[in-house]
Formats: sequence, C-alpha cells, structure tokens
Amino acid sequence: MTPEQVELVQASFAKVAPISDQAAELFYGRLFEIAPQVRAMFPADMSEQRKKLMATLAIVVNGLGDLPAILPAASALAKRHVGYGAQAAHYPVVGAALLWTLEKGLGDAWAPPVAAAWAQAYTTLSTFMINEAYGQKAA
Repeated sequence: MTPEQVELVQASFAKVAPISDQAAELFYGRLFEIAPQVRAMFPADMSEQRKKLMATLAIVVNGLGDLPAILPAASALAKRHVGYGAQAAHYPVVGAALLWTLEKGLGDAWAPPVAAAWAQAYTTLSTFMINEAYGQKAA
C-alpha cells in the first residue's frame, strides 16, 4: 500500500469510528444476507462480536503504516478462524460486506480513491491471512 492509501483508509475509518455500533450491525446484516451459510459460525447474541470486529478493524487500520507489526496478530487471527469453520472462499464475501458497509457509513465521503485504498488494504491482509491459514495454493 502507498502512504496515500494508508492515509485514506485511516482518515475514512476515523469517520466511521463514531458510528461503530451501527457500522458493525450493517456489516453483519450484509454478511448474513449475502452468505447466510456463515450465520451458524456466530453466536446468537452478536453484541460482543460486533465490538470485537470494530476493535480489530481499529487495530488493523491504525497499524497499516507499519504492516509488519500487525502481521503476527493477523496470522494468529486467520488460524483461529479456521477453527470456527472459516474457509478461504469466505474472505471475498467478507471483503464485499466490509466495502459495502463502508460505502453506506461514509456516504459522500466514499469516493473512488477511498474505495480503491480500502480494497487494496483488504486484499493485502486477506491474501496474507489466507496464506497463513490455508497455504499458498488457497490464495
């Protein structure tokens, strides 16, 4: 990622952070709409899960400027997700739900350069996580 892309992701996330509860609800609502089969991987009460999502996103977004520093945590997270039933094929669906959520949450601030920066950030991290969890062939 370029420094400009990192800045766009961080600045746009700062606009979403104040509405983190609503953003997390939008995200999971969209995820379960486009991939209903993954609903069973999550608890009935999603309140803690929504908090975990937003806390994890904050850590990742804040760490984008020093990607090697967050990769060990991303690796551990990817490996934990395997135990929950996550598959490599789920990553693009999660990415689509995330980008959709950001578009809804940012409204007019969701400009093509912001969308491209988020897509690059997600692709970079999800490719790394898939490789860590499932090996090079799965990515």
